Amino acid sequence: MTHDQADGGRDNVGQAAAMDRALSSAARMHADDQVVKALRISIGEVAPGQATARMRVTADMVNGHGIAHGGYLFLLADAAFAYACNTHGPVTVARQCEITFLSPAREGDDLIAAAAERVRIERNGIYDVSVRRANGDVLAEMRGHSRTLRPGSGADGNG
Repeated sequence: MTHDQADGGRDNVGQAAAMDRALSSAARMHADDQVVKALRISIGEVAPGQATARMRVTADMVNGHGIAHGGYLFLLADAAFAYACNTHGPVTVARQCEITFLSPAREGDDLIAAAAERVRIERNGIYDVSVRRANGDVLAEMRGHSRTLRPGSGADGNG
């Protein structure tokens, strides 16, 4: 007898509900997310505690050194982080992030940021985000700390 058979399929029902919640949370965020729309960032795979974001580096994103401005890599990582930490339903915001730039991105590079939850305890979470070129080269690593707001407190940080 498998675990699923022993519990009457409850785990599958719980997993399906968590996935539905993750997808509906992402759709709700995306509806009002003007930044990802303006920069043509696409939100890809979404699952509980996980999300990917994709962006192509355009000429407008290149700095005086001929490489992508680090702020755009951070923004892409932060977008994946935001969608990942909001997959559980309640409004969740960043409370701290640290990024390490390992290699530059260049105009025309297709970038993918993949965020994964490491731990979530009560209203606090820790997420790791890798920013890579489409060929798999790692460009940056970010660690984000999240805080889930109390219901009704809004996204003003007073939760």
